[in-house]
This record gives sequence, C-alpha cells and structure tokens, in this order.
Amino acid sequence: MTTLNLDGYTDVPNGKIAFVVTFLEMHARPASRQVTVPAGLTLRPWIKPEPEAYLPLFRAIGEEWMWFSRLMMPRARLQAILSEETRTIHVAELDGRPLGLVELDFADPANVELAFFGLVPQETGRGLGRWLMEAALDMAWARPETRRFYVHTCTGDSPSALGFYRACGFAAYRRALEVIDDPRLSGVLPETAGPHLPLIRP
Repeated sequence: MTTLNLDGYTDVPNGKIAFVVTFLEMHARPASRQVTVPAGLTLRPWIKPEPEAYLPLFRAIGEEWMWFSRLMMPRARLQAILSEETRTIHVAELDGRPLGLVELDFADPANVELAFFGLVPQETGRGLGRWLMEAALDMAWARPETRRFYVHTCTGDSPSALGFYRACGFAAYRRALEVIDDPRLSGVLPETAGPHLPLIRP
C-alpha cells in the first residue's frame, strides 16, 4: 500500500493518475464586466437533456482536459442528475452551433456550485469564456438565498482554468489530491486526451 509523503515524492502506481484539485469560492458577486461577443451568440436553457444529447458536448468541451466523470457514470444515474429540479443547464450557441456549457447546482440554495463550465477548444481565447462566466455569475447571484458560489478545478484541466477562475473573482480555499484509474487506459477517454499528462501503462 502506497503511503503519502507530505514532505516529498509519493510514487503513483502505473495505471493510475494523480491530480491536484483546487477548490475556489466567492461570497459576493464581483462587479460586472462588459464583454463584446460575436453576433449570433446566445445562451439557451437546456431543460433535462438526454444523456445521448448531453454527452457529445460534454466530451467535445472536456476530452482534452480529462473530463471523465459523466462518461463513466451509468446512464440512468446521469439522466437522474440532468433531470434534477435544482440543476440548471445552459448551452452556448453561435448561430445554432453548440460551443459551450454552464451547469449550476442549486441543491443547497445558500451554496451554489458551478458544476461544469467550458467551451469547445477551438473557441477559447476570444473572450467567450468571460461572457459565459458573466452569465453564470448573474444566474448564481440572482437568487436572494445565495451566500456562496463555488467551483473546483484540477491539474488535468486547462492550464489557464485556475487563473481564469481567480480573475473572475473566485478565491482558492482548499487543495486535495485525487488518484484514480487513468480513464485513457480503460477506453473511457482516448489515449490522445490530456496530452499535457503523460500516459504511463501498467
């Protein structure tokens, strides 16, 4: 059994992958920012999407960044989550073409989670992420019960994700290590996913 060394290196067994997870939060809505976006860009509520419709966009946004949780989930469990009355899902579209996702969980009305957030890789770097975050902030803080808005990211995600969240007003409050079976080895994700994280075979 591997023992975690908090003052040095700890071997990660072959077949496993380790992430450093950073948890972030805010306790008030930051000042709004005006963002110029292309004509034809809209944010559409996605009411209780079917997994077969949801997962292709989830994969298109997150495959490069090792988004795997929803891909591994039994379809019935995923359908139940996507159908929760306390969950809101919106899809960003440009001239009808899906390019982004923002999913908020209001299960605890005072502590709102930004469950999933992202753009397809080819649309990043154009300011659309900031526009999408402004929409997420509006939705989270529009409810008078909200006292805290929180999110987490990890070293499997885009290298710019942590800085982006901090620039949007989130502050880090906790870190954790997550060790899992590498989803690329089981075929949940292709071997080309997460090119910033080397694939080490058993």
